[in-house]
Amino acid sequence: MAELTAEETVQAADKVLHDVGTVWMLHPETQARGAAHGYPKHLAFYFAGRGGVLGDVDAGVVTASMGWWNPGLVRLMWDRGLAVAGAREGARRYAQACADWATDHLTGFAGTDRLTELAEKVVSGAEESGLPLFAGWRAEPRADGGPARLLQLVHVLREWRGSVHLVATTAAGLGPLEAILTNEGQQQARFFGWRDDLPDCGHLKDRQVLAEQTTDRLVADTYERALTPAERAEFADLVRKLGDEVL
Repeated sequence: MAELTAEETVQAADKVLHDVGTVWMLHPETQARGAAHGYPKHLAFYFAGRGGVLGDVDAGVVTASMGWWNPGLVRLMWDRGLAVAGAREGARRYAQACADWATDHLTGFAGTDRLTELAEKVVSGAEESGLPLFAGWRAEPRADGGPARLLQLVHVLREWRGSVHLVATTAAGLGPLEAILTNEGQQQARFFGWRDDLPDCGHLKDRQVLAEQTTDRLVADTYERALTPAERAEFADLVRKLGDEVL
């Protein structure tokens, strides 16, 4: 039976989980669902939905919990999103949009039940201290089963690594804009709402490398506790197949 170390599991699965989550969140059908609920911009639905698990908080709390986004953009879209239905209802609608997208696009995926079972183990085994966005999404109700529950768990896993990485970048001494520029570059910084002249952060690249290493280590610790070596190999293989289905 094939086996994987926890570190190998990180390398095999985490980017795919991130990218699958990105697809459903940015998909035109998700944007259309937000518009149908009355959200004036797709980012208003994104922030009110994704950040809604934090409750009725100031936009600064959302910025701090998500990381990397330009604070002015977060405040604008958070306030617009909350004006539609409030934070908790926004989160509920966003979770339903995730479930609906999965039903539309993942019905028939052969690995649904087993990947759901393994993902549940990882989600349950992760430490939530210092990770409010992950903690909020882990506490949300999920669909009873099928592709809807699976994609909701993928979303929770994405929030887990993202939250861990935010802690790691902060610990490495990187500010939000510096974390983007030393990793994905100027184009991604523009996507995250940064509009002024962008600084050269090449001299901070070693901090970004350290942050990635720290993130991988912390995530691997959970894979080590939550899954056996054989389960890790199965998990990574099913995540790969899910990626093949979506990406």
